[in-house]
Amino acid sequence: MANTKQARKRARQSEARRVLKAGQRSMVRTYIKRVIKAIQTGDHGQAMAEFKTAQPVIDRIADKDALSKKKAARIKSRLNKRIKALAA
Repeated sequence: MANTKQARKRARQSEARRVLKAGQRSMVRTYIKRVIKAIQTGDHGQAMAEFKTAQPVIDRIADKDALSKKKAARIKSRLNKRIKALAA
């Protein structure tokens, strides 16, 4: 348990930040699932449309540090790779 006033404040801030970022990460996962679902149906056009909507969301959340920039790049790369394989 935090003993000083400063430590109590940091604990409050950390908890608020954790709750906010958890929601943001959940939103990113939802967008990723939409892309994967479109890929699994085999519809290249739908998959590309979902990917184009997910891409800026993933970048925005990475900019806010709820997701690391490298992880965001890795996710986008893997999704794009699966969409390209679908087209071939």
